[in-house]
Amino acid sequence: MNAPVKPSKLIKGATGDWEMVIGLEIHAQVNSHAKLFSGSSTEFGGAPNSHVSLVDAAMPGMLPVINEECVKQAVRTGLGLKAQINRRSTFDRKNYFYPDLPQGYQISQYKSPIVGEGEVTIELADGETAIVGIERLHLEQDAGKLVHDQSPTNTFVDLNRSGVALMEIVSKPDMRSSEQAQAYVSKLRTILRYLGTCDGDMEKGNLRADCNVSVRKPGDPLGTRCEIKNVNSIRFIGQAIDFEARRQIGILEDGGVIDQETRLYDPNKGETRSMRSKEEAHDYRYFPDPDLLPLEFSEDYVAALRAELPELPDEKKARFISAFGLSAYDAAVLVAERESAEFFETTLAGLADKARDGKLAANWVINELFGRLNKEGQDIASSPVSAVQMAAIVDLIGSGVISGKIAKDLFEIVWTEGGDPRALVEERGMKQVTDTGAIEKVVDDIIAANPDKVAQAQAKPALMGWFVGQVMKSSGGKANPQVVNDLLKSKLGI
Repeated sequence: MNAPVKPSKLIKGATGDWEMVIGLEIHAQVNSHAKLFSGSSTEFGGAPNSHVSLVDAAMPGMLPVINEECVKQAVRTGLGLKAQINRRSTFDRKNYFYPDLPQGYQISQYKSPIVGEGEVTIELADGETAIVGIERLHLEQDAGKLVHDQSPTNTFVDLNRSGVALMEIVSKPDMRSSEQAQAYVSKLRTILRYLGTCDGDMEKGNLRADCNVSVRKPGDPLGTRCEIKNVNSIRFIGQAIDFEARRQIGILEDGGVIDQETRLYDPNKGETRSMRSKEEAHDYRYFPDPDLLPLEFSEDYVAALRAELPELPDEKKARFISAFGLSAYDAAVLVAERESAEFFETTLAGLADKARDGKLAANWVINELFGRLNKEGQDIASSPVSAVQMAAIVDLIGSGVISGKIAKDLFEIVWTEGGDPRALVEERGMKQVTDTGAIEKVVDDIIAANPDKVAQAQAKPALMGWFVGQVMKSSGGKANPQVVNDLLKSKLGI
C-alpha cells in the first residue's frame, strides 16, 4: 500500500543494507464526559480514586452499560479514516491479572471490531505523500495507574483512568522509516482533533503509541518484531524506532536471533529495554463478554454521523490550494492544527475580497503571525492579534490604503497595543500616498539632485532600486510603490 521505499531510507549495516518494517498501535482516549461502561467522570487530574464508580472498581453484581457517545466517537473516527464501519461488533474479555485492572480482565474487541480497514495519507519532508493502511479500530477500556514513588515498600493504585474509553487504532506494517512513523502519528492526531474524538494530548497520556519494529534485508520475508509499549511523544517514537532497528540489526549481524518480546523506551538513556516476552492472542484467553450485547446499528445511523463530520485536513488543504492558489506547503501549514485552520478561515471571512486577498492573507498568517507566535513561544489560542484584526490589516493592503511596509508597522502596533487597524491608520496618518502629483515632485527632486546616479541607472536599470529607496525614505514609506516605480521608469527612460 505504501509508496516505494527510497534507498536512502535503508540502514547500512556491516553485511549490507537493511530495511525496517514498522506498524503502530495507537491508543487514543475518547473525548467523552463519562467512561465506556459507567457514568464516572473522565476529567483529568482528579484526586486519586475520586472518579471511580462501583462498576470501575468491579464490585460484585455490577454490570457494564455501554456509553453511546463513545460508540459515536469511534464511528466518527472510522469515517474520518475512510474506513469500513462494521454494522455489527462485539465486546470480548481479554483476561490477564494486573493490580490496576480490578475485574481481572479488560473489556475490549477482538474478532469483531467496530471499524475495519481504512487509510491515512501522510506528507513526507521531501514533499511526497504515502498511504498508510489502517487494519482496524476497536473500543476498549483503559486500566488504572500504579504509583511506585510514594512509598519504599508499597505501590499505590489510582483507578481514575480505569474504564476510560480508548480507541485502539492498528496500522498495517506499511511504514519503512521513523520519519514515516512520526508523520503518521502527527497526521492521525490532527485528524482526531479535527473530528473532536480525541484531544491528542500526549503529555497526559491521552494518545500513546505501541511501536512494532522488525528488520529485514530488502526483499526478504518479514523479520521477528518487537513491540515498544506506551511511547508518549512523537520525538520519542522516532528515537525508539531508530534505536530498536539498530539493536536488532546488531544482533542479526552477530549471528543471533530476535526474540519476540515487549520492550520499553527509556528517553533518558535513549534506548529500549526488555519488559516481557510477547504474549500471543491465545495467552489472553479471549471470549465474548456475556454482560454486553453485540453493537448493531443501521446504515441510517452511520449516514447521520457522516453528515455531521467537519471538513478534514486533506479536503481543507485541497480547497485552500484550488481556491486561493496557495502552495501545497503553505496549505499544509495552515491545516496542520484545527485552531490554525479556523484562524485562517475567520480571517478569510473578514475580507472584503477573498479572491483578491486570500493568498495575501495566507502569507500574513503564516509568515507574520505564526512566525511571531513561534518566536514568542505562544500558540494560536493566545495570539494578541485576532483573526478579525488580521483581516482588517490584509484588507488595508489589498485595497491599497497602506503598503506592505506600513502594514508591518501596523501589525507591530496591534500586537503590542491592540486596537482597530482601520482606526489606527486614520489616527496615526499611516495611509499610503497615491497622489501622483505629490509623489512626482519627490521623484523630480531626487533625480535633479543625483545626475550621476541617473546615468548609472540608465546604463544598468537594476540600479533604479536606489531611486525607489530614496523616494520611499523621503515619503516616510507612505508613497505607493507601484506609482513610484511607474514614475521612475518614465522619467529615467528605462
